[in-house]
Amino acid sequence: MSLESKKLLDRTTQIRSDFPILDRKINGKRLAYLDNAASSQKPMQVISKINDLYSNYYANVHRGVHSLSMESTEAYESVREKVAKFINAGNINEIIFTKGTTDSINLFAQSWAKNNLKKGDRIVLSEIEHHANLVPWFMLRDEIGIELAFIPVLDDYTLDIEAAKKIINSNTRLVSISHISNSLGTIVPIKDIIDLAHHNNAIVLIDGAQSIPHQNMNVIDLDIDVLVFSAHKMLGPTGVGILWAKMDILKQCEPVIGGGDMISKVTFDGALWNDIPFRFEAGTPNIAGVIGFGEAIDYLNEINYIDLCNQSHVISEYTRNLLEEMEFVEILGPKDKLLRTSLFSFDIKNIHPHDVAQILDSEGVAVRAGHHCAQPTLNKFGFSSTVRASFYFYNNFEDANQLIESLQIVKKRFLQ
Repeated sequence: MSLESKKLLDRTTQIRSDFPILDRKINGKRLAYLDNAASSQKPMQVISKINDLYSNYYANVHRGVHSLSMESTEAYESVREKVAKFINAGNINEIIFTKGTTDSINLFAQSWAKNNLKKGDRIVLSEIEHHANLVPWFMLRDEIGIELAFIPVLDDYTLDIEAAKKIINSNTRLVSISHISNSLGTIVPIKDIIDLAHHNNAIVLIDGAQSIPHQNMNVIDLDIDVLVFSAHKMLGPTGVGILWAKMDILKQCEPVIGGGDMISKVTFDGALWNDIPFRFEAGTPNIAGVIGFGEAIDYLNEINYIDLCNQSHVISEYTRNLLEEMEFVEILGPKDKLLRTSLFSFDIKNIHPHDVAQILDSEGVAVRAGHHCAQPTLNKFGFSSTVRASFYFYNNFEDANQLIESLQIVKKRFLQ
């Protein structure tokens, strides 16, 4: 082991102490939390920040001139700037707070696509999408008659970029695609997709839910048009998401939800909309969630999370290599480690994934079992469900070994 790797492992040990839940015992066993693609755990700094808000300066935002309201508003709005810096957005008013990635995609579908597309216009998706990047477009297709086309996934679990060159054509208005598959771990070459789309005068929405927690995202360098992601997958609270889009695109969007704060004036004859981004944020927002997300961003920046995520990828690869030696395990995902991230799905023949997950849980190992909100993708490869293990920077080799040892128990119980 290199000195640099040892230093990273030592940092992981230190950082784990920030996450109180990692001290939890499950069925008397140490917790090996390997369900990070579903949601990450929260450091004490985020938990304390939310507690501090409710204990010391909570009030509704944007609505009061008293001290508590102004303090809450300042803390809330400061997060917009933190998010903008995190993704290198040039304008904080391009940051829209939502309930999560799913909400962000639905908002964009109803506010931009519904008002700017017509019957016969093409939206291009891929065959490795989460349901959240499928169902909103199905609904829009049924409502206004748009055409949906799909970039195929190849037998090696990567997207067919040659096919994409034909599918993304002059009739394409939008390409909406995941940066990383939540079921396969496939990393999509989004820059290639963006260039193809822009060559055909189409805009690109990137679902960054699985990528932003693990790597830098520079919306300017990549020339992304729209980006969506969730706070809860990157140490933040649930119920907070981000919709970022270039300002010229946001100006083409219409409000979807009406109510307080999204208006500048209301009479009995109608209403005038507030400025962007507030016209898309009707009602009392998730104040504590947003402020907690701001603390999560501060924490990620402070620990230099990219280096630590690189180490978690090493641990993921270590685990995968051990799984490949198990003749009873079939792993889904690209063979090239440069084309995959720190998650993978696997199947044990003749054993239902839920049974596998329950035995793993009895050994303290938390994984996801099911279709991972990606039924079409799994069906494409002949599966209805799989087991998924997903790693984050607070995972260590002990977690990996605990998974492997627990799978041996699965083998003994079902296959011997």
